[in-house]
Amino acid sequence: AIKQRQQSVWSSGDYALIGSTLQIVGERLCEAVDMRAGSSVLDVAAGNGNATLAAARRFARVTSTDYVGALLERGRERASAERFSIDFRQADAEALPFVDGSFDVALSTFGVMFTPNQTKAAAELVRVVRKGGKIGLANWTPEGFIGQLLKMVGKYAPPSPGIKPPTLWGTAAHLEELFPGHEIHSSVQTFMFRYNSPEHWLDVFRRYYGPTNRAFAALDAQKAAALEADILDLLEKSNWAGTSSLIVPGDYLEVVITRS
Repeated sequence: AIKQRQQSVWSSGDYALIGSTLQIVGERLCEAVDMRAGSSVLDVAAGNGNATLAAARRFARVTSTDYVGALLERGRERASAERFSIDFRQADAEALPFVDGSFDVALSTFGVMFTPNQTKAAAELVRVVRKGGKIGLANWTPEGFIGQLLKMVGKYAPPSPGIKPPTLWGTAAHLEELFPGHEIHSSVQTFMFRYNSPEHWLDVFRRYYGPTNRAFAALDAQKAAALEADILDLLEKSNWAGTSSLIVPGDYLEVVITRS
């Protein structure tokens, strides 16, 4: 039931529009794992394919997976436009339909961190990667902008009981718990959100980003107005651009795990 609700969240709005703005994260991650041409690569919870396309641009053999079919379709459209041959498959990150050691590299950018069973999702990443292979992750940090946003949204629309915060994946200590016995290197990176104004950012995320889209839809007018005011306040406090536009730094943890 929890997974169905989460799938409904990420099917709402249109994450593909948000995802496309984050393309540089997938490019950076492929460099971090030292992507080699000819590698077999799995993109888990791929969304509309940022890491998928980044790996394909480096001549890897890529399989792109997500449990939201509409997002995979957006990825197919992007791959077709760039003339890449990529295998797109609908799949659950907690039960990947691949045999052990199928891939040289597994990637996930702001995807697998949102799975309800974090231990199971981490175990699946390890299982499908060969010994000596790499797992590359980009996860929002708890203290960063998106971490603060998700915590704020959670006060108005609390998550299901027992669900651990997804931003735990953005901490080195939690990754040690999820991937015991494997070599882990991580570093904090920054993605810059660049929009016309705080109001522009809020309009885009209210329409298209699943967690905020569903939160606003579930609230009455008074609580929706309060959440809007809180988000605008966070945006204004975080804005590096003054009054000319919006530039907000969003910290995330870039992670490279070598499977033992």
